[in-house]
Amino acid sequence: MNNMQKIMAVEEHFMHPTLANHLGHAAKQPKNIRDRLFDFTGIRISEMDAAGIDVQILSHQSPGSQRLPDEVAIQACENVNNALAKVVEENSSRFLGFSMLPTNLPTSAATELKRSVEELGLKGAMIHGLSGGRMVDEEFFWPIFSQAEKLNVPIYLHPALPDKAVTARYYSPYDKSHPMLTRAAWGFGVEAGTQAIRMILSGIFDKHPDLKIILGHLGEALPFWLPRIQESLSRENGQQMNFEKIFKSNFWITTSGFFSDTALELCLKVLNRDRILFAVDWPYASNQSGVNWLKSSPIDSEIKADIFFENAKHLLRI
Repeated sequence: MNNMQKIMAVEEHFMHPTLANHLGHAAKQPKNIRDRLFDFTGIRISEMDAAGIDVQILSHQSPGSQRLPDEVAIQACENVNNALAKVVEENSSRFLGFSMLPTNLPTSAATELKRSVEELGLKGAMIHGLSGGRMVDEEFFWPIFSQAEKLNVPIYLHPALPDKAVTARYYSPYDKSHPMLTRAAWGFGVEAGTQAIRMILSGIFDKHPDLKIILGHLGEALPFWLPRIQESLSRENGQQMNFEKIFKSNFWITTSGFFSDTALELCLKVLNRDRILFAVDWPYASNQSGVNWLKSSPIDSEIKADIFFENAKHLLRI
């Protein structure tokens, strides 16, 4: 590869007291993770430099505003987006950002998305799992996606822990003996993948055909399942389902925390090469591991360059 290849990582997390203090989540993180989440110009940049990452797209760590009570959600999101915009402004060559939205209040969320993009310069938004226990495909939430389409910015569907009832029925007792089962090992992917499937079935892409959605972790298994989902849904009422077409047209996927040659090669066979973006999932995954993996991948060097930088540059209109 060209030694001057630029690298942009698009799912890299942070925490900020303006939101984290409402969640009580920071105290649950191991110290080495917590130190990195609250850092911007120390450990973060030194680890970016060591791996050769030029730019991170910053997004606030899960669970995000989706679990905040209505009375604090709007102000908390405004505060964290203001703080993020200030960090980006002060480090404009290294950071861009995705905003946090008070999704349980969709009209306010759409207003905040517009403000965060047009006034603060953020590049879209990230939603973490269920919103107040509700799936985001419901028409109640569509004002958010309508605004995203108007602004021509993507919404990143990020996983969160499964609903407590789901955990009790499907994951217990192994959620106690093997906590990662409900997280990165399985639960996160099932959760986010299900949200994406429901969005396609909801008809939202018929009404908003230019809506852009990002899924992490190489698409939360949907590229693998895509042919079977398409064929199975097409059996119903003898009608041809357009599930596969919508997924290939309206979704982008990232490599966050999923550094597998086999999985990447499958995704490249299923999706156009411009639909795959590089991400690390820092600080939960290693910058160095992510960069070294893609650099040594057997795929074509021009495709690597697209995944490392060009695809995100185009999607985010940088």
